Amino acid sequence: MTPTALRRPTTATATPAIPTATATTPAVPATEPGTPAVTAAAASPAAAGPRTGTASPDAPSILRRCRYLTAPALTDAIDGLHPWVAEMARYTLGLREADGAAAGPGRGKGIRQALAVLGAEAVSGPGSAGVPGAVAVELVHTFSLLHDDIMDGDALRRGRPALWKAYGTGPAVLAGDALFALGIQTLAVTPHAGPAVRQLTTALGDLVGGQADDLLFAQRPWTGPDAVRAGEYVTMAERKTGALLGCALALGARLAGAPDHTADELDLVGRHLGVAFQIADDVLGIWGEPERTGKPVHGDLRQGKKTLPVLAALGAAPGGGELAELLTAPGALDGDGARRAAALVERAGGRTRAEQETRRHLAEARTRLTALRLAPGPVGELGTLLSALAGRTV
Repeated sequence: MTPTALRRPTTATATPAIPTATATTPAVPATEPGTPAVTAAAASPAAAGPRTGTASPDAPSILRRCRYLTAPALTDAIDGLHPWVAEMARYTLGLREADGAAAGPGRGKGIRQALAVLGAEAVSGPGSAGVPGAVAVELVHTFSLLHDDIMDGDALRRGRPALWKAYGTGPAVLAGDALFALGIQTLAVTPHAGPAVRQLTTALGDLVGGQADDLLFAQRPWTGPDAVRAGEYVTMAERKTGALLGCALALGARLAGAPDHTADELDLVGRHLGVAFQIADDVLGIWGEPERTGKPVHGDLRQGKKTLPVLAALGAAPGGGELAELLTAPGALDGDGARRAAALVERAGGRTRAEQETRRHLAEARTRLTALRLAPGPVGELGTLLSALAGRTV
């Protein structure tokens, strides 16, 4: 598979695609130290500045610390909405149930919140400087999930009825629109409003473009001149999944006063992470254990999703023909057909190539992060998160 270069985002005019880092750039070691879970004191706002200890906490502790720091500002933002819209926002964020009762498990992990906080800390700013970015990206991400669920007809989100099922389609669209506007408003009142808002709107444009490509992929054939190619898929993943991850990192850095070059490079770190994250999810969607993924085994195959392992297998010289026949036969992916298709994808090298691509994008993210020579403690925590997210262990 030919490596696909990610585009460098910009807050002003468009710039050409850039190549990935050269092989001579030293890679970051893959091993990471682990520590016990964060204590209440360590998770407090007083502990939210750049981390200076010798050991890096584990990924769940990092996420928990950053959620703790962001929570008051996120709550304040939601409280400023129309009461009914705020009720729906609290429900979809996992803060409350539809009847107003305290919510049980089902809240998001706060990945983008953590990236914004760590982006600020990585450029030697306080984590609090990245909080407006964390809030803005969390709101916009939630907006995108609300609309995704409606477009895809998904009735569940994190084990609960999706907002459109709980409140209705119209109210869910309204809530999504409100969260989108609130995300922009959150950045518009910061000292770096202009660059910050441009960063977010650029990412939003990419997200919409990636979502459009993903929807159109479903209408294209498995084989022939109009078939989806692996390179197209990687570009879609970078836009649909990577854009907001990169935006979160870059926003945190910008809000802490980082120069454009640093913010742009951190954006690319997040975009490479997004591609690795999406492809790892593709692998789990075919071969993952249901108790881990929450999805039925071979679920993506049964739904006919055009994921990278399948596209890579179809493009393989030996083994792709039999798979293509199976994928294009009516009803062939019911029952035993899905198991057979998964075996053919693996035999043709689709799983191996997808896993290689995941590792390549993760290594590229690490290389770019290291080359910036930022604050070691936060960079160590970012490295921990990169591996955990790409490996889908959080």
